[in-house]
Amino acid sequence: MAVPRLLSNSNKQSQIILEHNSITMNRRNFLKKMAAAAAMATAATMIPGILFAEDQLNEAALKDGVEWKKTPCRFCGVGCGLLVGIDNGKAVAVKGDPNSSVNKGLCCMKGYHSVMALYGKDRLTQPLVRKGGKLVTVSMEEALDLVASKMKETIDKHGKDAVSIYGSGQWTIPDGYVASKLFKGCIGTNNVEANARLCMASAVTGFLTSFGVDEPMGCYEDIDHATVFVLWGNNMAEMHPVLFSRILEEKRKRKVTIIDLATRTTRTSKAADKSILFHPQTDLAIANAICYEIIKNGWMNDTFVHKYCSIMKGKTKMGYGLKEHYKFKDKGEKIDLEAYKTFLEDYTPEKVATLTGVSASNIKYLAALYGNANTKVMSFWCMGANQHTRGTWINNLIYNIHLLVGKISTPGNSPFSLTGQPSACGTVREVGTLTHKLPHGVVMNEEHRKFAAKIWDVPVSNIPAKPTYHTVDMFRALDRGDLKFMWIQVTNPMVTMPHLNRYRKGALKEDRFVVVSDIYPTPTTEIADVILPAAMWIEREGMYGNSERRTQYFEQMIEPPGNAMSDTWQLIEVAKRMGYTKQFYYKKETHIAEIYKEYRRHHEGKKHNMAPLDVLKKQAGAMWPYVDGKSTQWRFNAKYDPACTKEGFDFYGKPDGKAVIWQRPYEPAAEVPDQDYPFWLNTGRVIEHWHTGSMTRRISVLHQAVPKSYVEINPKDAKAMGILSGDQVRLTSRRGTLVLPALINGRGVPPEGMVFVPFFDEDLLINDLTIDAYDPISKQPDYKKCAVKVEKV
Repeated sequence: MAVPRLLSNSNKQSQIILEHNSITMNRRNFLKKMAAAAAMATAATMIPGILFAEDQLNEAALKDGVEWKKTPCRFCGVGCGLLVGIDNGKAVAVKGDPNSSVNKGLCCMKGYHSVMALYGKDRLTQPLVRKGGKLVTVSMEEALDLVASKMKETIDKHGKDAVSIYGSGQWTIPDGYVASKLFKGCIGTNNVEANARLCMASAVTGFLTSFGVDEPMGCYEDIDHATVFVLWGNNMAEMHPVLFSRILEEKRKRKVTIIDLATRTTRTSKAADKSILFHPQTDLAIANAICYEIIKNGWMNDTFVHKYCSIMKGKTKMGYGLKEHYKFKDKGEKIDLEAYKTFLEDYTPEKVATLTGVSASNIKYLAALYGNANTKVMSFWCMGANQHTRGTWINNLIYNIHLLVGKISTPGNSPFSLTGQPSACGTVREVGTLTHKLPHGVVMNEEHRKFAAKIWDVPVSNIPAKPTYHTVDMFRALDRGDLKFMWIQVTNPMVTMPHLNRYRKGALKEDRFVVVSDIYPTPTTEIADVILPAAMWIEREGMYGNSERRTQYFEQMIEPPGNAMSDTWQLIEVAKRMGYTKQFYYKKETHIAEIYKEYRRHHEGKKHNMAPLDVLKKQAGAMWPYVDGKSTQWRFNAKYDPACTKEGFDFYGKPDGKAVIWQRPYEPAAEVPDQDYPFWLNTGRVIEHWHTGSMTRRISVLHQAVPKSYVEINPKDAKAMGILSGDQVRLTSRRGTLVLPALINGRGVPPEGMVFVPFFDEDLLINDLTIDAYDPISKQPDYKKCAVKVEKV
């Protein structure tokens, strides 16, 4: 049975607009200071609507009574450094930190307005427990007691694998660390997952299969050296606007080439030197065709390939993860260069042009950019490549291109996977908050389990040797009843899960107990049995880890409202109530420092050493490996990386020190348009809103800019169906239907036969329509491709 919303956060604009009544400083001064920062930022815009760049702020208008403190931004994986203005215990203004090498004083619109998300009218401030079908306010003590007792009861009745925790790439490093320690080390279940499985898992498996270790080998400074930027399905102008502005600044200063390789025309397309549109899923074929051309034209770096690379062939036709309990393993088999060349014969530019919609001449042009000995090339990608039923493969194939020409691990030559969330790298990939991961390794490895058990002070037998459920399967297990208890922190899966109807119904079934920790009411809090009010970002202390391996610290700057508590301390309180006082000995006033000190032990050594806390406090972050007081900017290159034990390049994640060039074919998407459902559906974000909008829609200026979701339709398709902008349009897939307004010739324009819908609007749930097919290697779903029909209402 549907549960009524605790508070509507989208139907009434008055509930979204920033609440100032609790601010001791008067409203006019607050707005004046925020307006001053926003206005100056807008005045310095480099490209209208793409970037608000911080220039010379009117310090006199902002400094009066304001104390400035550094923090990474709360939004996205770029990890911009911010300075937050604190006045009378309230966060009142934001500007870019000029000392941050990430953004160099720049901010996007979300960053500039980020502190306004702290003060929404419907902020959760007290715990709520469902009694008699209704949510009622209780004390924090009662709520935490209930969570602990319910977990113990579930374990006693159904076993330890009946409880789970689902977190986020928005977890801080301490949040994720104590969650993993509690569930894997103490309770003894690997039922730990994070929503980064939905956005970064293919990047992880791409790194692991190609290099044996995770995360980029380069850094943002590569932007200052590269001469060519190829953006693989990445609307960087809106999704990573500060980094895109750095590329545009390089273009202003010197000759660089920007290529937008995408399935839809976006603001990135308009700012690029060349925009190349391809048919969905066919990026696999394009990458292989580029490799074919590189070898054919003699552009391959023979010395590099023979000395530093091996070639592997993987399994094919591996399905799409739609079956229950789907398992897939692929260790691959070694092949020689001649066999790989033979494979590529099926991917000539002329053959690939027919499949992809990209002309043979454009494919040859792309290959020449990579193959030219005088270019330095950065490849950027994010969700377009990762949210892909063959996401691991396309990651591998982009690496193939760079490896074939030897353009890797040197300044300006960098295949660079961008991150979606502020700590998807730091908290999920480095801490290891996925079912198969540990902070320094994987649960399948006995030595890794022993190492973690020693640090966690638990018997090694506590840590199971087998992974359990990845994200999609975890929610399927909740639906089936194999999971009885789920604790959800810092994420909104009742908006973000694909094939959402199925998982919403599953969470509401009898004999399921759901705990949700959040800062605002969401569709996920609607299904909760317990809601714990969470402290947000600068209301607590913590660290994030960004896309370039940079760990950044932020102090507690203000008090959280009411009884709101950090996710870290919520977990510690429940752990102690469950009897794990020895493992969770931390003192409240010093727990973050204690946790980080303990966490660093997992990563000691030249390959992954983390910077000490005092370093993070003094500067705007540090990149790992942090060795001899220095961040490592380029890995696997002995000139820069102290972990290398060989001259030249040492891909030390692999036993032989060689990176892998993978033979990966093109295979079609799990679901393609047909007579009944003739359109592709593509989903994603807009610059104004962060993911599900639970924070940004409470920032009045961002909400008013884009108050409601919409469907982008190609003008020719719209004309054929008699649809004008603003008309109501019904989208229907095999899983659901949704009516929403049309947008024709907006900021983005899909090609004929495709529609695009952003997913930030909690009242227009596009994921009711998406398919829960996933990459069998990474287990990451494909939100970019399913089939729908389109009708004017």
